[in-house]
Amino acid sequence: MDWRKELIDPALDDETNRQIGEQRAWIAREPGDARPYYHLAQLYRVADRQEEALGLLLEAVRLDPAFGEAHAALTEIYAVRADYPAAWRHARLAEHGGVWRGVVFLLIFGVPL
Repeated sequence: MDWRKELIDPALDDETNRQIGEQRAWIAREPGDARPYYHLAQLYRVADRQEEALGLLLEAVRLDPAFGEAHAALTEIYAVRADYPAAWRHARLAEHGGVWRGVVFLLIFGVPL
C-alpha cells in the first residue's frame, strides 16, 4: 500500500480544495480586497496552476500596489519564467512594501539585473 497516494495526497487535495473555496467566497464578498486574490494565488501555485496564480497576483497588486507579499510572489514566478526585468521590477516593489524576500531570492540565485 502506498500511503502517500492512497491517504495523504487525497487528504491534502481535499484541504486545498476547501481552502480554494473559502478564498473564492471571500473574493465574491469583497472583490476590492487584494488579500484573497493573493491567498488563492498561493494555493494555485501549490496546485501547479501557475497561469491562474499569475493572473490572481496581478489583480492583487492592481488592487493594492503596495502589497509587498504579492510582489514577492510575482518575483518568484517571473524569475522561474526567466523574465528577469519583470522579476526585478516586482522585487523592488516588494522591497518598497517592506518585503525583502524577492530581492534576496534574486540575489541568491544570481539573477541578472
